[in-house]
Amino acid sequence: DDVSIVLTTRMLATLFDFPHEQLSNLTFWSEIITTPPFLIGMTIEDRLNHLADCLTTFTALFKERQFEGNQSQDFISLLANDPATADLDGVALLGNLMLLIVGGNDTTRNSMSAGVLFMHENPGELQKIKEQPSLIPSAVSEIIRYQTPLSYMRRTANKDVVIGDKQIRKGDKIAMWYASGNRDDAVIPDADKFIVDRPNVRKHMAFGFGVHRCMGNRVAEAQLRIVWEEILKRFDRLEVVGEPERVEHSFVHGIKDMQVIAHPRT
Repeated sequence: DDVSIVLTTRMLATLFDFPHEQLSNLTFWSEIITTPPFLIGMTIEDRLNHLADCLTTFTALFKERQFEGNQSQDFISLLANDPATADLDGVALLGNLMLLIVGGNDTTRNSMSAGVLFMHENPGELQKIKEQPSLIPSAVSEIIRYQTPLSYMRRTANKDVVIGDKQIRKGDKIAMWYASGNRDDAVIPDADKFIVDRPNVRKHMAFGFGVHRCMGNRVAEAQLRIVWEEILKRFDRLEVVGEPERVEHSFVHGIKDMQVIAHPRT
């Protein structure tokens, strides 16, 4: 509530040029997009009503910024004035917004929180980046791999194909488990260990692959890098108190609540 949610939501609001007095709406919409309604005390109708509010808000911003000569670089202005996306409305607009809201929010937030947990559990790895801050970008990649903030992605086969010895038919639904790939010892030595200076640390599946690779990966890495640069300036260590409360979800691999004591540098 005090760090990872606030930082990622502010970044998203900056990219959208979204009113900062309404920041909590971005966090709320992200949660209802990714979480089954019954887990947050909602009905399906409640969820649809909140998504309609989201669409109404962004449609108004979209139309306000859709004018000739708008040179603003916020995402809403860019979508509203690009010929390829200027006619987006309704479900199509909401779908693109949902992708941006979740992609710019939940994933980085959960990697921020998880990184604190991993450094708490592996003090030797924290000591490495304290002694050699140039390892922070490598540590960021290892945090993302080890956490894998989205566990899988589901696709539908568009033709018959054999992968390994498995026959997949056109129309079959396939779940690609990024979390499993990121712990594959055949590709990543000691995959179940958290090692901030491992070789080929960027060789992970947490951002997807190919044409479906996360388009916000560099923004996520930059946020995490800056967070750890600032943590090392301010604190000797971050102590996790008690067990983190996990998100009840098969898709979003996240942390719902984690209590931390920040020990200042002396």
